[in-house]
Amino acid sequence: MDFSLIFKHQDMLLQGAWTTLQITFGALSLGLFLGILAGTGRISRRLHIRIIADIYIQIIRGTPMLLQIFFFYLGFPQIFMTVTGESYTPDPLLTGIVALGINSGAYNAEIIRAGIQSINKGQMEAARGTGLTHVQAMFHVILPQALKRMIPPLGNELIVLLKDSSLISTIGVAELMFTAKVLGARYYTYVPFLVGVGVIYLTLTFGFSRFFNALERKLSAGSGAREEKGAVPDLG
Repeated sequence: MDFSLIFKHQDMLLQGAWTTLQITFGALSLGLFLGILAGTGRISRRLHIRIIADIYIQIIRGTPMLLQIFFFYLGFPQIFMTVTGESYTPDPLLTGIVALGINSGAYNAEIIRAGIQSINKGQMEAARGTGLTHVQAMFHVILPQALKRMIPPLGNELIVLLKDSSLISTIGVAELMFTAKVLGARYYTYVPFLVGVGVIYLTLTFGFSRFFNALERKLSAGSGAREEKGAVPDLG
C-alpha cells in the first residue's frame, strides 16, 4: 500500500471534496426551503395544507434515499418521455442535489415544526396584539427565536447530508467516494485512497461540528446579554 499516491493525486481528491461540498450546501439550501414550507404547513390551520405536508414528509422519510436518487435519475426521464414524447437526459450533479434536497426537506420540516412549537404561544398572541399579521408575527417574532433552538439539529442534518452525498457516486457524480473508486481501480489498490477520503470526511465533519457549536454558544450568549440589559422584552 503506497500512501504517497494520496499526495500524488491530491488535486483530484480536493476536486472531489469541492464537488461534495457543492452537493451538500446545494441540497441543504433546497432542503431548508422545502423544510420551512412543509414544517409550517404541518402546523397550518388549513387541513388540506397539513395533509399535503404530511404526505410529503411520510413518503420521503418512509423510503430509502438511494431509491429516491434512482427515481429522479432513472425514473423521472421515463415519466417525462411518456408524458411529452421527448427524451430527457438529466444532469447527474443537479439531479443529486435535487434528490438530496428533497430528502433533507422532509427531515428539516420536522426540525422546524418542533422548533416553532417549542416557542410559547404567548409570543404569538403578544405579536398579534401589536398589530402584526399572522405571517408577519411568524417571520419577525416566532421564527427568529425558534431558529436558535434549531441550530443543533440543523447542524446535525448538514453533517448527515455531507456523508449521504457519497450515495450520489452511484449515478456517476465525481465526488469524494467516486474519485476514490476511480483512483483505486487505476492502481489496483483501494486502501490509500479510502483512507485519504476518510480523513477528508472527518476533517469536514469535525470542522462543521465545531462551527455549529461555536454559533450556538454565540447566539445563546448574545441572547442572554441582551435580555439582561432589557433590550429584548420577554413576551412570554
